[in-house]
Amino acid sequence: MVEQQVSSEMNKLTISETMISLITSDNVVFKVKPSIAKEMATVQSFVDESDGKITTVPLHNVTSSELPLIIEYCEKNVAGEINKAFEAEFVKNLDNEEVKDLFLAANYLDMKKLLDFTSQVIADRIANKSVEYVRKYFGVEDTEFLPGEEEKLREELAWTFTGVDEDEDEDEDEDADEKIEDKVENKKDVEEDQIE
Repeated sequence: MVEQQVSSEMNKLTISETMISLITSDNVVFKVKPSIAKEMATVQSFVDESDGKITTVPLHNVTSSELPLIIEYCEKNVAGEINKAFEAEFVKNLDNEEVKDLFLAANYLDMKKLLDFTSQVIADRIANKSVEYVRKYFGVEDTEFLPGEEEKLREELAWTFTGVDEDEDEDEDEDADEKIEDKVENKKDVEEDQIE
């Protein structure tokens, strides 16, 4: 009986120390600690279903460009270091396509916190933008409206088109991101001043 308990404890130790290999859709392997893998519910379900025997998990909908960002986010989350300043810095250099890809990867990996965060980043980036901008942002080309249907809707719902910002070019998108980062930094400075 005691031998079984010791053996069971040794197995738990071995499993908990085993790195988990994540294989991206473009066949790049990333080794992560189990604590990081647990942040990804999809990966954790693979591990749980195998009673911890699986150490390699294929990620068919995640590429090698997204996974390092996801791992970084998981490491910060495990360490309890996710805050507004980190999040602002985290998306600072990501273009719209990269944010959307990160959103899709977080959804596939069932990472609620990262999914909520990337959803908010996307919402902030399309806030007060024109219908045309949002269509372009999401790659919507054909709306399948009948002739005159869209114009009629625009007339009926004219209030939804008030206060819309002018569309921006890609270069202007970067400037907008910098303005958002500046606002976050200024808010952080104000909060720090208030604490002191």
